[in-house]
Formats: sequence, structure tokens, C-alpha cells
Amino acid sequence: MTSDELILASRPTGLPGAENFTVRQVALPEPGEGEFRVRVEVISLDPAMRGWMSEGRSYVPPVEIGAVMRAFAAGTVEASRHPGFPEGSSVVGMLGARSHALSNGEGVYRIERARAPIERWVGGLGMPGMTAYFGLLRIGRPKDGETVAVAAAAGAVGQIVGQLAKLHGARAVGIAGGPEKCRLLTETFGFDEAVDHRAPDMEARLKAACPKGIDVYFENVGGPIADACYRNMAMNGRVPVCGMISTYNGESTEGLSLAAYRSILVNRLTVRGFLIFDFAADIEEALTNLGRWHEEGRLVMREDVRGGGLGAFGAVLSDLYTGANTGKLVLKLD
Repeated sequence: MTSDELILASRPTGLPGAENFTVRQVALPEPGEGEFRVRVEVISLDPAMRGWMSEGRSYVPPVEIGAVMRAFAAGTVEASRHPGFPEGSSVVGMLGARSHALSNGEGVYRIERARAPIERWVGGLGMPGMTAYFGLLRIGRPKDGETVAVAAAAGAVGQIVGQLAKLHGARAVGIAGGPEKCRLLTETFGFDEAVDHRAPDMEARLKAACPKGIDVYFENVGGPIADACYRNMAMNGRVPVCGMISTYNGESTEGLSLAAYRSILVNRLTVRGFLIFDFAADIEEALTNLGRWHEEGRLVMREDVRGGGLGAFGAVLSDLYTGANTGKLVLKLD
């Protein structure tokens, strides 16, 4: 029997696409003592993947040419010699873009499919949810009545950030591209205001939505949107930084303006980059709270699930960087 693996065939210039990947067949891996084999069902498509494909210094080594593409994924244990992961259990972790994964359990967690569909465990109940949780609650620290703004607000992380802000007594202002996504923010996710970043008067709309300034700007986009938010920050504002997707493919080379840097000084802003690994000791807490709020109906989560299997990976990944997805982008394997 064989297994399929998605291999990085070349490093992308600009947007990644199908030409950067190839599917390779290998022998189906058999678990040794203390190992188990997972049949992968869904793969998470994340903004960080563009950085993983690039050479250069980052928080993890780049994926090598000819290696399996790094990916967070979920599936079912179908063969096991590990007491903690019996056959039939469902799991999530950094399993890679492949149809079957062998693991010793490191960085892999068991999940309860009775509580939520499997795609949600790579979305709001997975890394995106934890990114929103730690970035907003540990770094942003919103207070009652404060204003939290987040760009890419209809995406995997942004939708959770806004709802967590509301749960903790703050106002939520979401920035998204187009009227449909803006309606989704207010009508489905409960944001107080939605600002269309494609509108020619975007910054005026942002000011109107945040009349007292922005207390917490959750940064995951960069570029002109970030610049507008920095210029409209309130005194002692906080900026958790988890990404800058507008810069990943070379489309935007704009950095912060002098006015934005001046705001950091004048408004005494705290700007802090972070990774969820910084809070590894508290992942169980995050998953428990996110799961409870979701079960109570206080957190709405939406996924954009695509079919096509590993062969569709490159084309679907491109949609992530052009904003063609709504909600957490997930690839379903055949």
C-alpha cells in the first residue's frame, strides 16, 4: 500500500501556486514501538506557509526543496503502538501535507469530534483560535469599554479576535475587504463596526468607527491598513503582532510612515510580536476556554473548506493571500 506526500518542488516568487509543489507516492508507513499512524483528513492553510517556503532567517527553518510541506492537520489514528493514541482516536498537530502521517505523539493532541467538526480543530479550536486568544488576552489585554480593531477580520484569526474582545467587554471594529465580508462581521460574528479597506475613504471610516481612538490593534496584515491603525491609536494602546500577510508575497513593500512611528512614541504604544509557542505551557487553558465558549454559543466559527486533495494545495493556498477565502481556509483530502 502507498501514501501520498506533498513535496515543495521550488521556492515561489510572488504568490505560491501549483507549480511550486508535486505529489509523491511512498510506501505506507508502519508505526514502530511508541508510534502511531494517522490518516489525514483535513489540512490547515495558513499565512505562515509563505514564510516557511522562503529561504532566510525566521522562527523555524525553511522547508527544504524536496521535503514534505509543513502543515497543521487533523485526522484519525488507524494503526497504533502508542498507549496514548489508540486506533480510532482523532488527533490534530503538525502532521504535514500528506495522506498519512507517522508520529510519536510530540506536538499532537487528541480531539473530540462530538464537540465540533474536524475542520474546526484546525481553525477556531486550533492554531488560529489560540493565536487570537494569546495575542488579544495576554498582550492586548482589552478592558471594559475599550476599542479593539483587527484587520483581515473575516479570516481565521480575526473573526475570533473580535468575538473575544466582545466577550471581555470591549468594542470590536473589524477591517475586511468588500461589503459581503463586512456584513458577515456585524451580522454573524457580532462586531460593533466593520470598515471596508477597499473603500477610498477607508481611514475616515476607521476614525468614525473609533472616535476615541484604537486601544488595541491586533496586527496581522501590515501595509497601508496597519499604517492607518497606528495613526489612530489611543494613548497607551497595545499592538499584538502575529503577522503581516500583505508583505509575504512581495505585493506591498510599504513600511510604516513617519506619522505611524511618531504615534508609537507620542501615544506610548506597546508593540509586541508573538508566536503561540511563546505560550506553550498554557495551550490547554486556551483550548479549554475556547471550547467552552464555543459550546455555549458565545463564539461563532466559520471555515472555508475546499476539496481536491493534495493536488489542489497550491491553487487553494493562493486564495489565502488574495483574500478569496471567507473564514478559516481548510483543504479536505479525498
